[in-house]
Amino acid sequence: MEWLTAPFEVAFVQRALWAGILVSAICALAGTWVVLRGMAFLGDAMSHGLLPGVAVAALLGGNLLVGAVVSAAVMTAGVTALGRTPRLSQDTGIGLLFVGMLSLGVIVVSRSQSFAVDLTGFLFGDVLAVRESDLVLLGAALLLALVVSALGHRAFLALAFDERKARTLGLRPRTAHAVLLGLLALAIVASFHIVGTLLVLGLLIAPPAAALPWARGVRGVMVLAAALGATATFGGLLLSWHLSTAAGATVSALAVSLFFLSHLASGIRHRRRARRDGLPADAGPFTPHAPTIRPNET
Repeated sequence: MEWLTAPFEVAFVQRALWAGILVSAICALAGTWVVLRGMAFLGDAMSHGLLPGVAVAALLGGNLLVGAVVSAAVMTAGVTALGRTPRLSQDTGIGLLFVGMLSLGVIVVSRSQSFAVDLTGFLFGDVLAVRESDLVLLGAALLLALVVSALGHRAFLALAFDERKARTLGLRPRTAHAVLLGLLALAIVASFHIVGTLLVLGLLIAPPAAALPWARGVRGVMVLAAALGATATFGGLLLSWHLSTAAGATVSALAVSLFFLSHLASGIRHRRRARRDGLPADAGPFTPHAPTIRPNET
């Protein structure tokens, strides 16, 4: 069993494991709503939209996290404002912000002759370089995400399933949407220096999507997604150590693999139930527990 425990006897791998567990929990809280509302493109756009702030902070010798927070705030405000424009679809607004922010970031990067290494870290992260201070920040981000998720759960739930009902119940769907964007931005900012912006969607989307066929409620999806993300972190770091592969990419790839395995197992289980009940193999929903997640859940 030495091959299983040896990597985690090293201090920087231990920190990477704890960082991955914290990031998995944060991403589970935000990613569940991303999956339920079909906001994957928005998550991708917001992760890439961090580039201008990070690039400016790097060129000025400032804190990259502060730059990422500024860019995330700009993206959140922009998406919220454009979403209220009646003649512009939300996807169009998100796409324009995506291209605009990414272009601005590339322009800033092009002004530097020595930004290649920093850009690589921004895109792919460096989970093995996590410091103790990073763990403290991730812990604070998780606490904030938990508070936002708990206070906004009812509004987020109504918004995810029926925006008109949310408005009827006085839950202020526009405000709830803005807060949800803030939660998504928090998850991305907290995660980008761990697994990078190109790989953050792996932990943001794959674990909740993998948990969806097996959970009986939104909270169940979140808990199972956090567990799957932690599993992907542990397995990814282990494989990375023994195979000498990029740690962040290996974690993300394993998270996506767990998604495919989950839905393969769910499909097999569904077909067995269909045969047992004498139904066609393609009858019923592919994700049997999804219908039990209802807007009136508290």
